[in-house]
Amino acid sequence: MYEHQTHPLLSRAKFARRVARRLLLALFLVGIALGIGVLGYHLIGGLSWIDSLLNASMILGGMGPVDPLRSSAAKIFAGFRRHRRTDDRPVCPPSFAPFSHRRKMRDPATVGKFRR
Repeated sequence: MYEHQTHPLLSRAKFARRVARRLLLALFLVGIALGIGVLGYHLIGGLSWIDSLLNASMILGGMGPVDPLRSSAAKIFAGFRRHRRTDDRPVCPPSFAPFSHRRKMRDPATVGKFRR
């Protein structure tokens, strides 16, 4: 996926394309997580679309739900969403991996240290 340490660094244009692909992947993952939350709050919790978006966004941000949930199914859904909180975990590595790899490849002191 990335160039080997014996290969030269990518050009700025190719590196920018790599970063753009990774950011699109991160946005896609966040969009999927937000969409699941909005649908769940709307269909299970009986909230309006705007309130569902607000609650799903607050959960993604780590704040917790805003509106009181009336049904047990809605409370279980909210608890599962809050407990899992996997929404931010898959976003960070794809977003920062190109930068950390490029930094590692640029630093001559690290060449040879990462070989297996």
